[in-house]
Amino acid sequence: MRPVTQMQPGADRQPQVSAAAAARLAGARGFLLDMDGTLCLGERLLPGAPRLLETLQARGARWLFLTNNSSKDGRQYVEKLARLGLPAARQQVLTSGTATALYLQRQQPGARVFVVGTPALEAEFTGHGFVLADSQVDAAVLGFDTTLTYAKLWKLCDLVGDGVPYLATHPDLVCPTETGTMPDTGALIAAVRAATGRDPDTIIGKPNRQMAEMAAERLDLPLAALAMVGDRLYTDVALGAAAGIPAILVLSGETRAADMDSAPQTPDLVLPDVGALADLLQTLPPLA
Repeated sequence: MRPVTQMQPGADRQPQVSAAAAARLAGARGFLLDMDGTLCLGERLLPGAPRLLETLQARGARWLFLTNNSSKDGRQYVEKLARLGLPAARQQVLTSGTATALYLQRQQPGARVFVVGTPALEAEFTGHGFVLADSQVDAAVLGFDTTLTYAKLWKLCDLVGDGVPYLATHPDLVCPTETGTMPDTGALIAAVRAATGRDPDTIIGKPNRQMAEMAAERLDLPLAALAMVGDRLYTDVALGAAAGIPAILVLSGETRAADMDSAPQTPDLVLPDVGALADLLQTLPPLA
C-alpha cells in the first residue's frame, strides 16, 4: 500500500487524505501508541502528545501504550508517563518484555529461564512464575539490557550454541534518545548471530502479530478495530501490515522521509508528529 500523504514539518497540518484511508482511520476504535520516538524522547515530551490523547478521549476511542522497549516494566512506564503529564493505568501499558513473559508462560509455565535484561525485565519473568537460572536452562531470553556485561553475553552465546530455545523481546536495532541513539536488542541479536550462527527462534515484540493480538485483548476490542501509531518502518509499520490494521508513521523518531524509498511496507499515512494526527482525527466523523 502506498502512503496516502506525506506531511513535512511546517506543512499544512490538515492533509487531504484518500477516502479509503480516511475510512480506515475513522473506523479505528483503539490506538496502539508507540512511545520512544513517537510520544517522547527520553524525558522530553514530543509535540502534540497530550493533544492526541485529548482527541482520542473526545472521540470515545481507547488507546494502549505499546512499546518494544523491554528495559523498563509497565510500572516504570506508568511513572514516566505521569512525569510527562500523560497519566496512564498499568493495564494501558504493554511492553515487549511483558508480552514475552506472557508468551513463554503459555508455552512453558514455570520454566527455568536465563534472561539477558535489566532487573526490571528479570522481575517481569519472576512475576510470571519463572525461575531465573544459568544452568539446566529451559529457555534463554534476550532483552534490551542497559546493564549488559560481557559475562552475560558470553553465557547467552554458550546456551544458544548448545541449542537452548532462544527468544528475543524485540528486533529494534537502536533506541532513540534526546541526544541520538543507543544500541538496542536488534544489535545484540546480530552479535549473537555472528558468534553462534543462530537467530532467535521467536521475536515477540513488534512486528510480531501476537503483540497486536495481546494489545487487542488488553483493550477488549477486535484486532480489526485497531490502528498503529509509531516512528519505525520495520517494527510499527510492519506490525500494521502483519495485523492487517492501519499504520500511521510519524517522523519524530528514527525514520526519515527518505527512508520510505526502500521500505518493504509503506504506511497508510506519514505525518511529522502525533500533533498532526490529532489535527487529522478532529476532521473525521465521530465514532458511531
